[in-house]
Amino acid sequence: MTSKVDSKEVGLVAGLNLFHFFLGSRDLHYGLWQDDLEVCIQNLPEAQKRYSDFLLSHIPQGVKRVLDVGCGAGGVATELLARGYQVEGVSPSPLLSEAARQQAGEDFKIHKGRFEEVSFKADEKFDLVMFSESFQYITLDTVLEDAQQRLNPGGYILICDFFKTNAAGRSVIGGGHPIDKFMMALEKSGLEVLEDKDITRETAPNLDIVDQMGRELLLPTFKLVGYAFGSNHPWLNKLLRWKYQKKIRKINRKYLSGERNGKSFARFKVYRLLLLRKTENQES
Repeated sequence: MTSKVDSKEVGLVAGLNLFHFFLGSRDLHYGLWQDDLEVCIQNLPEAQKRYSDFLLSHIPQGVKRVLDVGCGAGGVATELLARGYQVEGVSPSPLLSEAARQQAGEDFKIHKGRFEEVSFKADEKFDLVMFSESFQYITLDTVLEDAQQRLNPGGYILICDFFKTNAAGRSVIGGGHPIDKFMMALEKSGLEVLEDKDITRETAPNLDIVDQMGRELLLPTFKLVGYAFGSNHPWLNKLLRWKYQKKIRKINRKYLSGERNGKSFARFKVYRLLLLRKTENQES
């Protein structure tokens, strides 16, 4: 029996192809918008490069083997390989795995499946386990313990992702573990926190670009398609709008309402980079 194709997975690959065609970008992750970089879609590739450089600059000296959990389209893995690291990936997505292998090379080893479910050999250990915008998709109760099981003695965990804040209200921006629950899990893990940097201000502008795309590209396109379809198939158009009215309202609020922006992101999310290390007690 053939498994169903995840529509989100298709959407990510379609977005990747779109960005590559128009901007030359092969990354799916957020950009890092520093003060000297104007926030506009044309500068997204440069912002994404700055994000990758920022992320990789926090890899400690002595690290050789890296496990890139949720390697996406392989952009970060490609950069790691170019810098001489030995890199393997983890990906539950067949389409993204193919994109990653095309970008990073056929020799890039990808463990297929969710991080919680992938089996590793007993001697298959890494110096660093990295989560670049993939931490939020993994079960919080076990992720830190599972990551430590993949590490060599003295190994590191590098997390760069956003978390939910305690702000009142409802956000249209999904994703992220609650920051309070994460901090409790981190304290219980016994891991030593070597670095903890808040980059919310530098990443929030990505949502302003998403908002701009929604208002200036998606909304006019949907209106145009809706006008043409409604004119040519009025009864079918009414039927479909009635049948999928809840989904249409959800899409409108999520992508076209103007609520999906940098200000909202900075209120409901906090974006952190954390470098963690096992303590001697954990290794004994």
